[in-house]
Amino acid sequence: MKSAAKVVVVPDHTLSFAERMERLSKKRSELIRPVQERPRDYVLLSIRDVAAKLGTDPATVLRTVRGLGFESYREFKAYLHQLSIASATSLDGMQAVSKPNSSLLSQGARALDQDLQNLQALRNTLDMNRIVAIARRVYAARKILVLGGDLAASLAEYLEYNLTLLGFTVVAGITPGKTINAVRSFDRHDLVFAISFRRGLRQTVEGMKQARANGAYCVGITDSFVSPICRFSDECLLASIESHLGTSYAAPMSLFNVMLTICAHYREARTMKTLKKLDQEQRHGYRWYPV
Repeated sequence: MKSAAKVVVVPDHTLSFAERMERLSKKRSELIRPVQERPRDYVLLSIRDVAAKLGTDPATVLRTVRGLGFESYREFKAYLHQLSIASATSLDGMQAVSKPNSSLLSQGARALDQDLQNLQALRNTLDMNRIVAIARRVYAARKILVLGGDLAASLAEYLEYNLTLLGFTVVAGITPGKTINAVRSFDRHDLVFAISFRRGLRQTVEGMKQARANGAYCVGITDSFVSPICRFSDECLLASIESHLGTSYAAPMSLFNVMLTICAHYREARTMKTLKKLDQEQRHGYRWYPV
Protein backbone atom coordinates (compact mmCIF):
# COMPACT_ATOMS: atom_id res chain seq x y z
CA MET A 1 0.00 0.00 0.00
CA LYS A 2 1.41 3.36 -1.00
CA SER A 3 1.91 5.92 1.71
CA ALA A 4 -0.07 9.12 1.48
CA ALA A 5 1.71 11.97 -0.26
CA LYS A 6 3.03 14.68 2.03
CA VAL A 7 1.03 17.88 1.76
CA VAL A 8 3.16 21.02 1.79
CA VAL A 9 1.33 24.19 2.72
CA VAL A 10 2.66 27.13 0.72
CA PRO A 11 1.86 30.52 2.26
CA ASP A 12 0.36 33.29 0.16
CA HIS A 13 3.30 35.54 -0.75
CA THR A 14 1.31 37.83 -3.03
CA LEU A 15 0.52 40.13 -0.10
CA SER A 16 2.97 42.58 1.43
CA PHE A 17 3.33 42.84 5.20
CA ALA A 18 1.42 46.13 5.11
CA GLU A 19 -1.47 44.46 3.22
CA ARG A 20 -1.48 41.64 5.75
CA MET A 21 -1.68 44.16 8.60
CA GLU A 22 -4.87 45.56 7.10
CA ARG A 23 -6.53 42.26 8.08
CA LEU A 24 -5.89 43.03 11.76
CA SER A 25 -7.67 45.24 14.24
CA LYS A 26 -6.07 48.63 14.84
CA LYS A 27 -4.78 47.47 18.24
CA ARG A 28 -3.09 44.33 16.88
CA SER A 29 -1.79 46.19 13.87
CA GLU A 30 0.00 48.66 16.14
CA LEU A 31 1.24 45.78 18.29
CA ILE A 32 2.98 44.05 15.36
CA ARG A 33 4.22 47.23 13.64
CA PRO A 34 7.69 47.17 15.29
CA VAL A 35 8.23 43.73 13.72
CA GLN A 36 7.39 45.12 10.28
CA GLU A 37 9.74 48.07 10.74
CA ARG A 38 12.69 46.12 12.20
CA PRO A 39 12.34 42.44 11.17
CA ARG A 40 16.02 41.71 11.88
CA ASP A 41 15.46 42.49 15.56
CA TYR A 42 12.84 39.73 15.83
CA VAL A 43 13.74 37.05 13.29
CA LEU A 44 15.82 34.91 15.69
CA LEU A 45 13.55 35.27 18.72
CA SER A 46 11.21 32.65 20.11
CA ILE A 47 7.52 33.48 20.40
CA ARG A 48 8.01 34.11 24.14
CA ASP A 49 10.88 36.51 23.49
CA VAL A 50 8.88 38.33 20.82
CA ALA A 51 5.96 38.66 23.22
CA ALA A 52 8.24 40.05 25.92
CA LYS A 53 9.81 42.53 23.50
CA LEU A 54 6.36 43.71 22.36
CA GLY A 55 5.01 43.87 25.91
CA THR A 56 2.32 41.22 25.47
CA ASP A 57 1.85 37.46 25.91
CA PRO A 58 2.66 34.54 23.53
CA ALA A 59 -1.02 33.70 22.95
CA THR A 60 -1.70 37.22 21.65
CA VAL A 61 1.35 37.04 19.39
CA LEU A 62 0.16 33.71 17.95
CA ARG A 63 -3.36 35.05 17.34
CA THR A 64 -1.85 38.09 15.61
CA VAL A 65 0.40 35.88 13.46
CA ARG A 66 -2.60 33.81 12.39
CA GLY A 67 -4.51 37.01 11.69
CA LEU A 68 -1.69 37.95 9.28
CA GLY A 69 -2.41 34.76 7.33
CA PHE A 70 0.18 32.34 8.71
CA GLU A 71 -0.78 28.91 10.01
CA SER A 72 1.97 28.78 12.63
CA TYR A 73 4.64 30.85 14.30
CA ARG A 74 7.25 28.74 12.51
CA GLU A 75 5.83 29.74 9.14
CA PHE A 76 5.81 33.37 10.28
CA LYS A 77 9.49 33.13 11.27
CA ALA A 78 10.39 31.81 7.82
CA TYR A 79 8.54 34.76 6.28
CA LEU A 80 10.28 37.12 8.71
CA HIS A 81 13.65 35.77 7.63
CA GLN A 82 12.83 36.63 4.01
CA LEU A 83 11.53 40.03 5.09
CA SER A 84 14.78 40.74 6.92
CA ILE A 85 16.69 39.94 3.72
CA ALA A 86 14.45 42.23 1.66
CA SER A 87 14.78 45.13 4.10
CA ALA A 88 18.52 44.84 4.72
CA THR A 89 20.75 47.86 4.14
CA SER A 90 24.49 48.29 3.57
CA LEU A 91 24.83 49.34 7.21
CA ASP A 92 23.18 46.09 8.35
CA GLY A 93 25.73 44.07 6.37
CA MET A 94 28.68 46.06 7.71
CA GLN A 95 27.50 45.84 11.32
CA ALA A 96 26.93 42.08 11.07
CA VAL A 97 30.61 41.37 10.41
CA SER A 98 32.26 44.26 12.23
CA LYS A 99 34.40 42.67 14.95
CA PRO A 100 37.04 44.24 17.22
CA ASN A 101 40.64 43.39 16.29
CA SER A 102 39.56 41.71 13.05
CA SER A 103 42.28 41.92 10.41
CA LEU A 104 41.79 43.20 6.88
CA LEU A 105 42.88 39.82 5.54
CA SER A 106 40.21 37.98 7.52
CA GLN A 107 37.55 40.46 6.37
CA GLY A 108 38.55 39.87 2.76
CA ALA A 109 38.39 36.10 3.27
CA ARG A 110 34.92 36.40 4.83
CA ALA A 111 33.71 38.39 1.81
CA LEU A 112 34.95 35.66 -0.52
CA ASP A 113 33.38 32.95 1.65
CA GLN A 114 30.05 34.78 1.50
CA ASP A 115 30.16 34.84 -2.30
CA LEU A 116 30.87 31.10 -2.29
CA GLN A 117 27.89 30.53 0.04
CA ASN A 118 25.66 32.54 -2.31
CA LEU A 119 26.81 30.47 -5.28
CA GLN A 120 26.31 27.21 -3.39
CA ALA A 121 22.77 28.27 -2.45
CA LEU A 122 22.06 28.95 -6.13
CA ARG A 123 23.55 25.58 -7.08
CA ASN A 124 21.36 23.79 -4.53
CA THR A 125 18.06 25.48 -5.42
CA LEU A 126 18.16 26.26 -9.15
CA ASP A 127 15.78 24.12 -11.21
CA MET A 128 17.40 23.68 -14.63
CA ASN A 129 14.08 22.62 -16.15
CA ARG A 130 12.71 26.09 -15.37
CA ILE A 131 15.68 27.69 -17.14
CA VAL A 132 15.06 25.51 -20.19
CA ALA A 133 11.41 26.64 -20.18
CA ILE A 134 12.57 30.28 -19.99
CA ALA A 135 14.95 29.66 -22.92
CA ARG A 136 11.96 28.38 -24.88
CA ARG A 137 10.14 31.64 -24.13
CA VAL A 138 13.21 33.64 -25.19
CA TYR A 139 13.07 32.03 -28.64
CA ALA A 140 9.29 32.40 -28.90
CA ALA A 141 9.23 36.08 -27.92
CA ARG A 142 8.83 38.76 -30.60
CA LYS A 143 11.02 41.06 -28.53
CA ILE A 144 12.57 41.11 -25.06
CA LEU A 145 12.71 43.86 -22.45
CA VAL A 146 15.23 43.80 -19.59
CA LEU A 147 14.37 46.09 -16.67
CA GLY A 148 16.85 47.08 -13.97
CA GLY A 149 17.91 50.34 -12.38
CA ASP A 150 20.41 51.75 -9.92
CA LEU A 151 23.18 49.18 -9.29
CA ALA A 152 21.13 46.44 -11.03
CA ALA A 153 21.42 48.45 -14.26
CA SER A 154 24.79 46.73 -14.73
CA LEU A 155 23.05 43.34 -14.67
CA ALA A 156 20.34 44.54 -17.06
CA GLU A 157 22.92 45.78 -19.56
CA TYR A 158 24.92 42.56 -19.25
CA LEU A 159 21.86 40.44 -20.03
CA GLU A 160 20.77 42.76 -22.85
CA TYR A 161 24.25 42.72 -24.42
CA ASN A 162 24.57 38.94 -24.42
CA LEU A 163 21.02 38.23 -25.61
CA THR A 164 21.62 40.72 -28.44
CA LEU A 165 24.89 38.93 -29.25
CA LEU A 166 22.87 35.72 -29.59
CA GLY A 167 20.65 37.41 -32.17
CA PHE A 168 17.57 38.37 -30.19
CA THR A 169 15.74 41.71 -30.32
CA VAL A 170 16.35 43.17 -26.86
CA VAL A 171 15.80 46.53 -25.17
CA ALA A 172 17.10 47.52 -21.72
CA GLY A 173 15.11 49.86 -19.50
CA ILE A 174 17.52 51.23 -16.90
CA THR A 175 16.08 54.71 -16.31
CA PRO A 176 12.55 55.69 -15.26
CA GLY A 177 11.84 57.43 -18.59
CA LYS A 178 13.18 54.58 -20.74
CA THR A 179 11.24 52.06 -18.66
CA ILE A 180 7.92 53.91 -18.93
CA ASN A 181 8.26 54.40 -22.68
CA ALA A 182 9.52 50.88 -23.41
CA VAL A 183 6.79 48.92 -21.61
CA ARG A 184 4.00 50.58 -23.64
CA SER A 185 4.81 48.51 -26.70
CA PHE A 186 5.25 45.16 -24.94
CA ASP A 187 2.32 42.73 -24.99
CA ARG A 188 1.44 39.02 -25.00
CA HIS A 189 3.93 38.33 -27.78
CA ASP A 190 6.85 39.56 -25.69
CA LEU A 191 9.06 38.62 -22.75
CA VAL A 192 10.20 40.83 -19.86
CA PHE A 193 13.01 40.26 -17.38
CA ALA A 194 12.75 42.44 -14.26
CA ILE A 195 15.86 42.58 -12.05
CA SER A 196 15.76 44.15 -8.62
CA PHE A 197 16.77 43.09 -5.14
CA ARG A 198 15.92 43.79 -1.50
CA ARG A 199 12.72 45.89 -1.31
CA GLY A 200 12.62 46.39 -5.10
CA LEU A 201 13.30 49.56 -7.10
CA ARG A 202 10.06 51.39 -7.86
CA GLN A 203 10.78 51.99 -11.56
CA THR A 204 11.49 48.28 -12.13
CA VAL A 205 8.47 47.03 -10.16
CA GLU A 206 6.04 49.49 -11.77
CA GLY A 207 7.48 48.81 -15.22
CA MET A 208 7.04 45.07 -14.79
CA LYS A 209 3.49 45.48 -13.47
CA GLN A 210 2.55 47.58 -16.51
CA ALA A 211 4.16 45.12 -18.94
CA ARG A 212 2.32 42.23 -17.32
CA ALA A 213 -0.96 44.17 -17.46
CA ASN A 214 -0.31 44.52 -21.21
CA GLY A 215 -0.02 40.73 -21.46
CA ALA A 216 3.77 40.29 -21.56
CA TYR A 217 5.24 37.28 -19.74
CA CYS A 218 7.36 38.57 -16.87
CA VAL A 219 10.31 36.77 -15.28
CA GLY A 220 11.55 38.31 -12.04
CA ILE A 221 15.11 38.01 -10.74
CA THR A 222 15.47 38.90 -7.07
CA ASP A 223 16.76 37.57 -3.75
CA SER A 224 13.62 36.96 -1.68
CA PHE A 225 10.11 35.63 -2.30
CA VAL A 226 8.66 38.57 -0.32
CA SER A 227 10.14 41.01 -2.84
CA PRO A 228 7.54 42.84 -4.99
CA ILE A 229 9.46 41.51 -7.99
CA CYS A 230 8.50 37.99 -6.92
CA ARG A 231 4.95 38.94 -5.96
CA PHE A 232 4.05 40.57 -9.29
CA SER A 233 5.96 38.44 -11.84
CA ASP A 234 4.66 35.39 -13.69
CA GLU A 235 7.61 33.45 -12.33
CA CYS A 236 10.57 34.33 -10.18
CA LEU A 237 14.21 33.21 -9.93
CA LEU A 238 16.07 33.76 -6.67
CA ALA A 239 19.78 34.55 -6.31
CA SER A 240 21.27 35.81 -3.06
CA ILE A 241 23.18 39.10 -3.07
CA GLU A 242 24.20 38.80 0.61
CA SER A 243 27.42 40.71 1.20
CA HIS A 244 29.37 42.32 4.00
CA LEU A 245 28.98 45.67 2.21
CA GLY A 246 25.35 45.25 1.20
CA THR A 247 25.42 43.81 -2.33
CA SER A 248 27.32 41.16 -4.24
CA TYR A 249 26.27 40.09 -7.73
CA ALA A 250 28.31 36.86 -7.88
CA ALA A 251 25.20 34.65 -7.75
CA PRO A 252 22.99 36.70 -10.13
CA MET A 253 25.85 36.78 -12.67
CA SER A 254 26.20 33.01 -12.37
CA LEU A 255 22.44 32.65 -12.88
CA PHE A 256 22.65 34.71 -16.07
CA ASN A 257 25.61 32.64 -17.25
CA VAL A 258 23.52 29.48 -16.83
CA MET A 259 20.57 31.07 -18.62
CA LEU A 260 22.64 32.37 -21.53
CA THR A 261 24.46 29.04 -21.90
CA ILE A 262 21.17 27.13 -22.11
CA CYS A 263 19.79 29.70 -24.55
CA ALA A 264 22.89 29.31 -26.74
CA HIS A 265 22.62 25.52 -26.82
CA TYR A 266 18.82 25.39 -27.08
CA ARG A 267 19.20 25.90 -30.84
CA GLU A 268 22.90 25.29 -31.28
CA ALA A 269 22.95 25.44 -35.08
CA ARG A 270 21.30 28.88 -35.02
CA THR A 271 23.75 30.09 -32.39
CA MET A 272 26.77 28.84 -34.35
CA LYS A 273 25.51 30.59 -37.47
CA THR A 274 25.07 33.85 -35.54
CA LEU A 275 28.49 33.63 -33.89
CA LYS A 276 30.23 32.90 -37.19
CA LYS A 277 29.01 36.28 -38.42
CA LEU A 278 30.60 37.91 -35.37
CA ASP A 279 33.82 35.96 -35.53
CA GLN A 280 35.76 38.19 -37.96
CA GLU A 281 34.85 41.38 -36.13
CA GLN A 282 35.84 39.87 -32.78
CA ARG A 283 39.15 38.75 -34.27
CA HIS A 284 40.06 41.74 -36.43
CA GLY A 285 37.63 44.56 -35.64
CA TYR A 286 38.92 48.12 -35.28
CA ARG A 287 37.56 48.48 -31.72
CA TRP A 288 40.05 45.89 -30.42
CA TYR A 289 43.52 47.04 -29.46
CA PRO A 290 46.28 44.98 -31.16
CA VAL A 291 48.20 42.52 -28.97
